[in-house]
Amino acid sequence: MPSLLRFLGIPRQSGSDPSNQADEALHPIASALDALDPDRARFFAAFAYVLARVAGADLQMDRSETDSMAETLAKLTGIPEDEARLVVEIACSRMDDLEATHNYLVTREFGRLSDTPEKIQLLECLYAVAAADGVISGDETNEVASIAEEIGLTRADATALRSRFRDKLAEFQKLKSEGKGKN
Repeated sequence: MPSLLRFLGIPRQSGSDPSNQADEALHPIASALDALDPDRARFFAAFAYVLARVAGADLQMDRSETDSMAETLAKLTGIPEDEARLVVEIACSRMDDLEATHNYLVTREFGRLSDTPEKIQLLECLYAVAAADGVISGDETNEVASIAEEIGLTRADATALRSRFRDKLAEFQKLKSEGKGKN
């Protein structure tokens, strides 16, 4: 099997320690948050990475989404917005550069580092970032639901928060525009 994986260009993962893979993703982001306590820097690095995961779920990360991520991070951490923008840039870059396995591991790490109110806060921020470009796509909705489960919440938790963003949901916007066309 390893020879087939090597032939396909897939690195062998059997000996990889999941915590090392999460560290690989989080270290550059946490380093940019050097003004914070190292544990809080790691927490917010994971937070930023997961925000980037949702912003990229529909395969297009738009400026309004990265702006929303930076504003959210600056507000939550108390760091200046220019530093938050740097953190977001690093988080987006790391998320793009690393394999999907890292997404899961970093998200699980966030779940380990956070309590329930922080997990709920993350979901709210995920929907806000997804809605920043005016529409929450089905891919973004599904990604938020997956993240909810990965951090120890339920799809029902994600759905309850999703209802706050009903006017931004792609499926409701489509229904609304179809209804206008019939008049």
